[in-house]
Amino acid sequence: MPVNLTAPVKGSLLAVDGIKLGITSAGIKKVGTPDVVLIELAQGTTTSAVYTQNAFCAAPVTLAKQHQAKVSPQYLLINSGNANAGTGDLGMQSAQACCQKVAELAQTTVETVLPFSTGVIGQQLPVDKITQAMPAAFADLAEDNWFDAAHGIMTTDIVAKALSKKIEIDGQLVTITGIAKGSGMICPNMATMLSYIATDAAVNQSVLDDILLRSAEQSFNRISVDGDTSTNDACVLMATAKAGNSEINDLASDAAETLYQAIAEVSQYLAHAIVRDGEGATKFIEVNVQQGQDTEECRQVAYTIAHSPLVKTALFASDPNWGRILAAVGRSGVTDFDLSKVAIYLGDVCIVENGEPAASYTEQQGQTVMNQDEIIIKVQLGRGQAQDTIWTCDFSYDYVKINAEYRT
Repeated sequence: MPVNLTAPVKGSLLAVDGIKLGITSAGIKKVGTPDVVLIELAQGTTTSAVYTQNAFCAAPVTLAKQHQAKVSPQYLLINSGNANAGTGDLGMQSAQACCQKVAELAQTTVETVLPFSTGVIGQQLPVDKITQAMPAAFADLAEDNWFDAAHGIMTTDIVAKALSKKIEIDGQLVTITGIAKGSGMICPNMATMLSYIATDAAVNQSVLDDILLRSAEQSFNRISVDGDTSTNDACVLMATAKAGNSEINDLASDAAETLYQAIAEVSQYLAHAIVRDGEGATKFIEVNVQQGQDTEECRQVAYTIAHSPLVKTALFASDPNWGRILAAVGRSGVTDFDLSKVAIYLGDVCIVENGEPAASYTEQQGQTVMNQDEIIIKVQLGRGQAQDTIWTCDFSYDYVKINAEYRT
């Protein structure tokens, strides 16, 4: 079960003025299971997006980037159960055909539709099923459909991931609501599997782009379940300008900082939720690396620890086998280590001090920390003032089972 993650309650998510969502079942997954989500953006909405950097990016990613470069989006079309990745020219044609159907029904141009897919890689998209489901998705469009949309984009997720919050800018109440999906194949190199965040604030394009890049960098770009970057990752931030605040056009303004902090909070919650719902996860792990020469080497050490199967399986077993953490630090690729300055902690328990076993450490202390379902691993490199943090989970029997049986 997800680690200390509470599913959103229907009615708990706030509508965002200017955003409507329609959800239906096309039969891509089990018949009757929601697997198509249509998001309609009001005229005047500013949109920013970041996408996977996987070289084998899916057809919808390629097409979404092409469309977004031409005009402002009016619709986002999302399907779950099929990634439309590794599908060649036919995959591109399929994504285009689905966008064309939305455009026809909405009486708009095909370039105003951005497609997104998630699910099994290497299988052709069932275009007929999706296009036949489009009228039902349009009929379902409503501002209060965030809860159902959060479920419609799920694949191996156990719990839907969503959060809303309200803030005040220029004396106006501003709403932010976000949803995300992701559970496996999580080590984003830009964003997460799929995430959609909307606000009714008025924000110009350059400020919105900056807010998305910074918030994604400190949230979605700091998580890993298994070290695998998906072919389909995408994160979209939408601002409808319906809240009545003066347009935010200055990155240095208090209004821009207030909005950034709120969107960063929503993004980090969603990113943590993905890790907490990692496939088979039983523990939520924070890896904090301090005293590096720069954040890049801190992140490098942190990811080496987080991606180590030996560390992750020890965490699952609640085994204080800290030598595995020590070995990961040593092979992280950081050069010119002065091992006599390195310290490693499990929670508040020092296990390595001055590059050797801490004199105060006892196995019982380590065991007490490892028995917890939320653990902090802290490494001090003794090389400078930089630090960085990433979040990950353990590897359990269920992770192997889920992925071994994914297509069966």
